[in-house]
Amino acid sequence: MHHRRSSLPFFAFFALFVANLSADPLTKQLEIDFGRDVASRNLKGLATRSDGRVLPGPVFTDLAGPKLGEILWVMKPVAANKFLVGTGPAGKVQEVSFNAKDGSYTAREVADVPETNALALLPRPDGSLLIGTSPTAALYLFKDDKATARVPLPADSVFDFLPLPDGTVLAATGNPGKIYRLDLKKLAAAGLIEGKAGDDKLLADKGVTLFGEIRDRNVRKLARLADGRIIAGSSPKGNIYSFGTAGGPPLILQENRDAEVVDLLPLDEGGFYAALVFTTETASRLNRPVPVDPKGAETKDKPPVAVVEEKPGFTGRSSIVLFPTDGFPETVMTKPNIALYRLARHNGWLLLTAGELGDAFGYDPVSRRALTFAGSASSQLNDLAPLGDGRFLLLRNNAPGLALLSFAAAPVRELETKRLDLGVAADLGAFRFARLRGVEPVALKVEVRTNFGSDELEGWTPWTELKAHDGAFAAEGLRGRYVKFRLQVTGAPTDFQLDKATLYHLPQNRRPLLTDFRILPPNLGLIPAGDRPASASATLGQLLSPGPRGDRDDNEKRRDALLGSQVVPSPGTQIVYWAVTDPDGDNLTQTFSIRPENADTWTDLAVNTTDSYVQFETGGLAEGLYLTRLTVSEQAPRPAAQRLSYTFETDNLLVDRTPPVLSAPIITRANGLLKISITGRDALSLLEGAEFVLNNGDHETVVHPADGILDGREETFVAEIPEAVAAGATSVEITVYDRPGNAASIRVPLK
Repeated sequence: MHHRRSSLPFFAFFALFVANLSADPLTKQLEIDFGRDVASRNLKGLATRSDGRVLPGPVFTDLAGPKLGEILWVMKPVAANKFLVGTGPAGKVQEVSFNAKDGSYTAREVADVPETNALALLPRPDGSLLIGTSPTAALYLFKDDKATARVPLPADSVFDFLPLPDGTVLAATGNPGKIYRLDLKKLAAAGLIEGKAGDDKLLADKGVTLFGEIRDRNVRKLARLADGRIIAGSSPKGNIYSFGTAGGPPLILQENRDAEVVDLLPLDEGGFYAALVFTTETASRLNRPVPVDPKGAETKDKPPVAVVEEKPGFTGRSSIVLFPTDGFPETVMTKPNIALYRLARHNGWLLLTAGELGDAFGYDPVSRRALTFAGSASSQLNDLAPLGDGRFLLLRNNAPGLALLSFAAAPVRELETKRLDLGVAADLGAFRFARLRGVEPVALKVEVRTNFGSDELEGWTPWTELKAHDGAFAAEGLRGRYVKFRLQVTGAPTDFQLDKATLYHLPQNRRPLLTDFRILPPNLGLIPAGDRPASASATLGQLLSPGPRGDRDDNEKRRDALLGSQVVPSPGTQIVYWAVTDPDGDNLTQTFSIRPENADTWTDLAVNTTDSYVQFETGGLAEGLYLTRLTVSEQAPRPAAQRLSYTFETDNLLVDRTPPVLSAPIITRANGLLKISITGRDALSLLEGAEFVLNNGDHETVVHPADGILDGREETFVAEIPEAVAAGATSVEITVYDRPGNAASIRVPLK
């Protein structure tokens, strides 16, 4: 005998879910995605991932030391804790000695070239230094702080050097985009050649031969793959090229537009990563600081810097593209409004430095997730070099200097979120992580500060620590519109993950709003249309993207059904219609009441109704003016102690069953016209118009009074009828109406 499990509990749950789909709780939830809501500069010892999680990360430290230059272009390692930095616009090369014990550094000038910028550097094993310059492309060899050779190239800039296993060096140039092979022995013997170069043929004797060229304007970066191929990245198109070991015509691996290849990172398995920055002609990837020209300072008579432009902040995007050994290019990461600068590897992660806000990013190829690391308060992180032991020395600009990025375990790791908007002032509840991995709640310290204003600096409360309770973190009496959170991880756990967090909050309970109120003309009755039955099922879209509150949809459906109801003549019936909304989506009931103008007692005509109208008989009401009011009250699921009720003073209701009083008509004939004038007066209501019906079948309606404005309880209406139309008529019936529809009539003979 087979026993079949009952599906009743499932259907009961589903029916309950569908029934409560519109009963959204009043408590709201704000999801805190740490990958989205934490800026790079607000991380210390922590990293955030694009799926919203928090991981162990590096500590960023700005280093104190001597000024190296106005713009720092490139940094190359020379020996342990010793680096060369190319600068502009003074065209100097500084040797930096880093003290790993106290994080300080010293600098000394090792080269000074007449050109404005030292863009490319290559320290040689023999102690010499190869320098490439801009805006005039020239190759310099320095030895013992002195220039031993200068060979100008027929280009504007030298952007990159790539040493090859055979001892030669490739040099990438811009305008035109060419790659030269350098024989350093011949180059060293060339001496100091002044001025500009002629053509490529004249350079061969100096050890400079053409390796390859591209149609794009600049060759920005070079890299050598494991199989010996040479990879080149260009600008302003941003193409990726592949050259054979002997050079010659290239192959295009990827074609782009309006982009710059800022770095290439070969992989041991034969592929490589390319960092591209896509921009427009009006955006600048490097914000140059305002140059300082103090009196008495050493200056050079040099042309302006051609590679740096004073333009608005960067508004493009950056992408990391993986070129596998035997596959197609794949974009693995994209950052809008961020300009990337350099790529490096750290423990399987990809490390990226960027500009605009001094961000540091990463990419995890295993989880295929983007990472955000601790960054700088400076505007750009232009270059980086490994120090060993999980530390990197970084080059920064605005303000120029050096920084240290260390992945070593930190005793205290912390982050601070951006300003988070709750949408409306609210009472704060629990702060709850979806899941903690590798760390206990006791090792976490969560703090919050609130603000009723959106200013980033003023109006914030002091930091308040949230205490752990019931698997969450909370504190009493916190309220505000904007919040910031600060999270600390103590105890130095080496491997942990914090999932996204959720802040529970109760928004401020706002009063209902009366958006429409109408007293319809009397003597009309409403036949309400039937409500459409609620759906007995839910759609996948409702589950994935529920609305703010389903009962609003129900209210809209009821309102649409009501507006589609029939209105029919019904003597003695009065219809009153209203529309009420609640900013918080509360369920509402309405009580509609009236009282005579000179009385104090209210009469409820509809009590705690959910309808948007009331209709009632006026036959039992004395004539006169009645005051009206509409009391709107919140209902469940709002707790009774928190429910708001508000009474709106609404339009006056006039009960008038008495017709106007008519005076004797005045009838005249002149100029071919029959003029009939009638004056009516009503005790309570304004007059609406008059009808003139001749007994020959002619019918005239006059709604425009003799004085020009229909605005009084006493009006005169004049009908002007051509004699030809009135021919044969011997009498006229005149009817005058007031606004409630009461009518008085009189019949008089025509003379």
